[in-house]
Amino acid sequence: MSGSGRAASRTAVLVCQGRAAADGRTSVGRFADPLAIRLLRDAERVPVAEVRANTAPQGWQARVAFESVRACSEVVVPRTVAIDEALRARVTGQLVVLGAGLDTRAWRLPGLAQTDVWEVDHPASQQDKRARLAEAVGVPRSTDESGRSAVQLPVAARCVRFTPVDFAVDDLGAALDAAGHDPSKPTTWLWEGVVPYLARSEVHATVAALAARTAPGSALVVNYQAPSARAAIGRLLARVLGSSVTSGEPWRSLWTPQQMAALLADNGLRVVSDDDLLTLAHTLDSPALGRTSLRSGRVAVAVSH
Repeated sequence: MSGSGRAASRTAVLVCQGRAAADGRTSVGRFADPLAIRLLRDAERVPVAEVRANTAPQGWQARVAFESVRACSEVVVPRTVAIDEALRARVTGQLVVLGAGLDTRAWRLPGLAQTDVWEVDHPASQQDKRARLAEAVGVPRSTDESGRSAVQLPVAARCVRFTPVDFAVDDLGAALDAAGHDPSKPTTWLWEGVVPYLARSEVHATVAALAARTAPGSALVVNYQAPSARAAIGRLLARVLGSSVTSGEPWRSLWTPQQMAALLADNGLRVVSDDDLLTLAHTLDSPALGRTSLRSGRVAVAVSH
């Protein structure tokens, strides 16, 4: 797979920091991610500890990191809960996580015990995650019967198969074929936190590629970003103020619910729910209720026709 010279995603680290900051503090009973902190390096844990203690640091750069993690922690809770609950309701035996980043679901959701998980991500990001896993939990590397690299997980998923893909240039279908995904069986597809960072043509191509491998009984859980002046201003300010997290990973495509539903319908997928994160936050004990920018973040669930 192409590496295209890109570094591992810094946004993936921020999202992991947000989950670590919220674990055990927000929406207890519906949100938990105790593994997130273990995937972080020492320096990355510093703002997490400050957010958890609600102690803002001195110094401009440290304060920017603190505010970024705090804001992210408020966003990821409703998003994670919505996705986790959708996945629990749609266990198919095959779960493909597109743009997996530092996702921990294959390690923490007991409902995936009979599910094979494919984590699809850019080669650089995937290499970084595997290094973090090895450092954090000593995950053993093994080889399945077909000779493909696999990780056997005794607690949550049946197995995880790391599948490197550069969405800008690589063939998703070919990569999944090589990794042992069976397109004749139902698949649950998870696409979280990726769509805004892709051009519209890349989003179209990815949906078409997964639809071509989607058997009856399959489902797609997709998180995307709707157009919002408030969100756009917020990201612009983050870049102006020197946030190193988002400056190199700009949003490239925004979608209205109608546009997303039309795209999915054109590829044989019918939307059965589509909620904004602020509405989801109102169902939780969440500190994000005043963060109106959450209205632009959405989680949709679509099923195959």
